[in-house]
Amino acid sequence: MSDLYRSILRPVLFSGVKADPEFLHSQVMRSLSWLNSPQQTWLRSQLNRLYRYESPQLSQTLWGLNFPNPIGLAAGFDKDGVATNVLPSFGFGHIEVGTVTFYAQSGNPQPRLFRLVEDLAVLNRMGFNNQGAEALQARLQNRMTGIPIGINLGKSKITPLESAAEDYLGSFRLLKSLGDYFVVNVSSPNTPGLRSLQATDQLEPILSALQTENQSEKPLLIKIAPDLEAEDISAIVKLAQQYRLDGIIATNTTIRRDGLKTQMIRGKSIQEEAGGISGAPVKARSTEVIRLIWQQTQGSLPIIGVGGVFSAEDAWEKITAGASLIQIYTGWIYEGPTMVKRILQGLEEKLQRSGFDDLTSAIGSAHPVTR
Repeated sequence: MSDLYRSILRPVLFSGVKADPEFLHSQVMRSLSWLNSPQQTWLRSQLNRLYRYESPQLSQTLWGLNFPNPIGLAAGFDKDGVATNVLPSFGFGHIEVGTVTFYAQSGNPQPRLFRLVEDLAVLNRMGFNNQGAEALQARLQNRMTGIPIGINLGKSKITPLESAAEDYLGSFRLLKSLGDYFVVNVSSPNTPGLRSLQATDQLEPILSALQTENQSEKPLLIKIAPDLEAEDISAIVKLAQQYRLDGIIATNTTIRRDGLKTQMIRGKSIQEEAGGISGAPVKARSTEVIRLIWQQTQGSLPIIGVGGVFSAEDAWEKITAGASLIQIYTGWIYEGPTMVKRILQGLEEKLQRSGFDDLTSAIGSAHPVTR
């Protein structure tokens, strides 16, 4: 079925005027929204039969939450939480919705989403388009899924940088009871000035406000960019430890353009096109960032690894580098709906060949043992 998708369906979806990536995504979300309704329980059960893969070796408990497997869907796919009941049927062990902002916003002008097929990548400058925290609050009231749901929080574009803490806090207060974990997104390149909030003096008031409100009730994580220098990553890790964050997501999209096969988009140089790149080009760097965080924390701060995962080998590389969980998005678009099942089967085989009893034992195993 995976080969059918890649050889027949994907070429149709990826070519022609009607294959505008954002248009296709909106059509997919419309279909998933329909499948999400309580009336479609039977259809969801059929998807479960096709795409889910159960393995006790791959399950783990993290932050008091049960993750049936380590593969999750990254933020950006289901921005408004319209498909949280049906997405688990494709095999995911967790789902992250958003990025959501306190105020509803339309995002950046179109076109703003481009496939870089030669690079197995996507360039996006969506700009946190979403219906706002209140709309997500109302929608998640009807959530039925049993797997963990994370909520990715961003800053509203109209909110000044100096008021960022209040903006994040407003969304968190509305959604606190509805998410299983929360992510502070200060690393998207598509909201003006947002990445400057990764500087420790800018980040500190945001984390302080959220943790004061949170009182350790919900796991709180931060998502960082792959383009940070090692010393900046180290500073964020120290701040995360100071404010008792529960983990780090490594990484968001990259603004780098070196090494790409794609050189032109819409007749313009790729260098002139704003936005962040996801997929294969960010794979090595995201793994390197995971490795740096693990080394600094000796595995005491859980990491969600995201960036360029297309196969079990890609996921295994990040897990052994230190990631407790993995997220995918771009790879799923390129590889099709059987991708999660294939990765899980491959991870189970790797555990057996490597002699590990379970996934938890493999996390960070690529690092030298220190005594």
